[in-house]
Amino acid sequence: MNTVDVGEARVAYCVDGTGPGLILVHGTGGNSESNWGHLVEHFARYRTVVRPNYAGSGETLDGGEPLTVAALAAQVVAAAQAAGAVPFDVIGFSLGAAVATYIAAEFPMLVRSVVLLAGFASGNDPRQKMQFEVWRDLIRFDRRSMARLVLLTGFSPDFLSHLDDAIIAENVNAITRDINWEGMARQVELDLTIDVVEQARKIAKPVLVIGCTHDHMVPAAHARQLAELIPHARYAEMPTGHLAPLEQPETFVALALDFLRGA
Repeated sequence: MNTVDVGEARVAYCVDGTGPGLILVHGTGGNSESNWGHLVEHFARYRTVVRPNYAGSGETLDGGEPLTVAALAAQVVAAAQAAGAVPFDVIGFSLGAAVATYIAAEFPMLVRSVVLLAGFASGNDPRQKMQFEVWRDLIRFDRRSMARLVLLTGFSPDFLSHLDDAIIAENVNAITRDINWEGMARQVELDLTIDVVEQARKIAKPVLVIGCTHDHMVPAAHARQLAELIPHARYAEMPTGHLAPLEQPETFVALALDFLRGA
């Protein structure tokens, strides 16, 4: 694990592989390992893969101030620069898709192409707002129920129905034990206020937006709206829940690599 200082934050990041830079940006409550660790070998065959942990996740330390998408973007960019992986392609997942959108608009000289998975441009949708408020309350008062909700709404019904009771219990225990809950609470507050609509409209790079058909966290309509905002963006949809990199990792890797090779 490497670190780079960005303002008051000491940002932790991992580097694997060789070749052109590829930055993987995790989602709310995730980190460089939980969202991306099982996929690194597939990308690192062709790329220098940098996995930053933005504030609130992993081993990254900061002062605990409210998060902004600009601050998280600066942390991700600093990790890429410290790793010598510029210019880069960037893949952002969920909240990480909003961060990647911001980076592509505001740091265009560093970005070659962009993949946005299960992303959203704004947190002001009434359903999204209600969900994030429920997350905030469960993180505060009932973290085990929050862990169960992550599984219930993160995976497609068909995928979850094929897991046995022991595997579900093991995953609930792991989520309850391993998530940085205080950091996730700060990230949820950002989810509630995030707005990268103007940044999306400014992007002038090749972009692939991927929605997830059975996504109950960030319904595919949000991904489609994001694709409509970005000039000339391509759109694809996976038949998964929100946690597509875990539910269908091979499909996601194939989609992303096919796009990156042609971008």
